[in-house]
Amino acid sequence: MYKIAVLGSYDSIYGFAALGLDTFPVEDAKEGAEKLKKLAENNFAVIYITEELAKDLSHEIDKLKERVLPAVILIPGISGNTGDGVQQVKDCVEKAVGSDIIFGEN
Repeated sequence: MYKIAVLGSYDSIYGFAALGLDTFPVEDAKEGAEKLKKLAENNFAVIYITEELAKDLSHEIDKLKERVLPAVILIPGISGNTGDGVQQVKDCVEKAVGSDIIFGEN
């Protein structure tokens, strides 16, 4: 059975445990990279990762995009929304559909 993980700073992710998701707080990018690799190898189909941590792990995340699973989805952290998660979704939709589906935005 596949599982869902949430990766990021403790303050940003602890609430997800109440939803029954497996949370993995990390202190820095090095620890985050190691944990991301382990999660990807251990039946996690979806890994939510805070935007702040993801910017430091872009190389590792790009490698995972070549695989079917896990899906890595960026979420805002406690410091707020950087827009990277929205941009990631927009890029995926544009790739799948062939064009930008959000009109009026540049």
